[in-house]
Amino acid sequence: MTTAAAPPLHTISLLVRNKPGVLVRVALVFSRRGYNIESLVVSPAFDAEIEGYRCAPGEFSRMTITCSGDPEVLEQIVKQLEKLIDVVHAIDHSGQPVIESELALVKVKVPLADRTAILQIAEHYKAKVVDYGAESLILRIEGESEKLDAFLALLKAYHIVELVRSGKIIMARGLATT
Repeated sequence: MTTAAAPPLHTISLLVRNKPGVLVRVALVFSRRGYNIESLVVSPAFDAEIEGYRCAPGEFSRMTITCSGDPEVLEQIVKQLEKLIDVVHAIDHSGQPVIESELALVKVKVPLADRTAILQIAEHYKAKVVDYGAESLILRIEGESEKLDAFLALLKAYHIVELVRSGKIIMARGLATT
């Protein structure tokens, strides 16, 4: 039996006014079109000039949304997002050159006999041990999503107790707008 390939992931960045209810309105655009949001990261935007307007600190936020689904539907979603009052711009970065990063914390229950193997995996992926307990380790890893996926695939042979991922953040390369 063959399984269908997973739909490609798309990454959208939005610059929005930092006001109550904006996140809900953005999420509703995805929901109405049957699109699932895989990850969502929101943070304050850098104090800058936008379209000739000098932003006050905390006035704008950047949203990075990772989702999967039909590209034609996504095109309609981006157009609808740009029509929302508090959205300055929405950009689908699929296929564009971007720098991406993600952070994960992984708690692994591990007996002393297995620690060397896990520490070697962590060293190979440049993960840091941020907590070293009698029965567990907490590892922090950062990088592209594919790197984190490969790291976690190797750790599945051990007992992962907890996992927290930040979601992907991106920045367009060069002077392109994110």
